[in-house]
Amino acid sequence: MTKHVKRAFKYRFYPTDAQAAELSRTFGCVRKVYNMALTARTEAWALRQERVNYNATSAMLTVWKKTDELAFLNEVSSVPLQQALRHLQTAFNNFFAKRAKYPRFKSRKKSRKCAEYTTSAFRFRDGILTLAKMSQPLDIIWSRPLPQGSNPSTVTVSQDPAGRWFVSLLCEDRGVKELPENSNAIGVDAGLDHLLVLSTGEKIANPRHELRERARLARAQRELSRKARGAGSNRAKARRKVARIHARIADRRHDALHKLSTRLVRENQVVVIEDLPVRNLLKNGNRARAISDAAWSNFRTMLEYKAVWYGRQVIVIDRWFPSSKLCSVCGTVTDRLPLNVRTWTCDCGTTHDRDVNAADNILAAGRAASACGADVRPQRSSPGGQSVTKQESPRREP
Repeated sequence: MTKHVKRAFKYRFYPTDAQAAELSRTFGCVRKVYNMALTARTEAWALRQERVNYNATSAMLTVWKKTDELAFLNEVSSVPLQQALRHLQTAFNNFFAKRAKYPRFKSRKKSRKCAEYTTSAFRFRDGILTLAKMSQPLDIIWSRPLPQGSNPSTVTVSQDPAGRWFVSLLCEDRGVKELPENSNAIGVDAGLDHLLVLSTGEKIANPRHELRERARLARAQRELSRKARGAGSNRAKARRKVARIHARIADRRHDALHKLSTRLVRENQVVVIEDLPVRNLLKNGNRARAISDAAWSNFRTMLEYKAVWYGRQVIVIDRWFPSSKLCSVCGTVTDRLPLNVRTWTCDCGTTHDRDVNAADNILAAGRAASACGADVRPQRSSPGGQSVTKQESPRREP
């Protein structure tokens, strides 16, 4: 079965000096409009208990452009500015739906530099992309082809802290097809000694991308700390050097997780994972760095949307399910199992590898819930996942 899915195809490009200057102005104007609209909406509610929506902020933008102090907003394309207001509206919708915190102001130094263009603000013909307010097309490195016969509906231009320029084209991919069904099901236990342990007994090594670059990163950060703030271009060069190392780490991690998630989805009809409380685990100062490097949340996100694409199922086991302490043979739950204990023996005489036993129990719980549906409780809303909790879970229903 063929599915029509929206996919973003990201490419690197190299702007001319004029294009870089134009895009930098656009980034600044997008940030300015977003912050002004957020201020207006916050003050309207605080002072008059009035809710300001997107249409009202769009009218404000028209007024702002006519003032002398904000006349520079007319120098860039109006579409990215309108898109910034739409993004702010989405942020407020998520806040009111209790899916996110209150929107925050965009910082010139910390916020992502990006601008979004819709079809009225760019021209795409025969692989040549030209943005509004620009006379020359972008010099894009086409590392992979776009889906045949598709045209981008949205173009997002961004610059990362390392100074690299990227363009992301949102297209409808008609080539995504559901994979043939099979009977394979697998339980996945995430960890740090091994990134993943599968119920088949396979242990996938943790590449520890950050650890491999830690000495080089520390050296670059020491060099940055010795550069005085506002001391010219030397500090900017040192900052970009640190950012390039971080970007290299992130790129390697992203590539490895994509390959691993694609493999699991292609080989198995059902993938069962745990609902790990990553945000809480990061409060552990001794392990926070390693947990961040493992990127369990990113891996889960990749699994879920790829499962939707290819007709697979991802089942999520409740975080309180005692997967490690439960004997997969007799069902006995041991009272205490410290993290440093990697092998343990149950009262029934079975000796377990801690991680393989956990993966086996995760798979069994997922199969039971998939078969009877009795122990299903939504834990995190997602298009590709189903969340499961066992009746032994000590957590009460809200």
